[in-house]
Amino acid sequence: MKPDSTKGDRLRPLPAPIMLAALASTLLLAVGCASQPAPPGQLRAAQQAIDDAERAEAAKHASSELSQARTKFASANAAVRDEDMERAARLADEARVDAELAAARTAAAKALAANDEIRRGTQVLKDEIEHNAGGTP
Repeated sequence: MKPDSTKGDRLRPLPAPIMLAALASTLLLAVGCASQPAPPGQLRAAQQAIDDAERAEAAKHASSELSQARTKFASANAAVRDEDMERAARLADEARVDAELAAARTAAAKALAANDEIRRGTQVLKDEIEHNAGGTP
């Protein structure tokens, strides 16, 4: 039997030009894979937060924050069109946070209004009780 001559060939180092070409290809592949894809999840989350804030009537109670969220969301979409995915992701996150802040401020304003209404109702009841208690002998 003849010894397997291909075994020895496999152990020899590759010529330098082939090694450089392989290394360059690997680096190009790594750089291509490292580029950030479009942030659809972040854009959806921002749009959902804006929609939620609008349903909560943030335009009435936190119009500044809602306006900032809308502006940043539009800028995020523009960044996607410009293929600047890092900027798009950042702006989408900022839009979501601004919309969530608008919704939170709206909820706080509504809670304060409800609290004031309860206080007024309580005062009316107290006044009525005092009036009725004072009229009886």
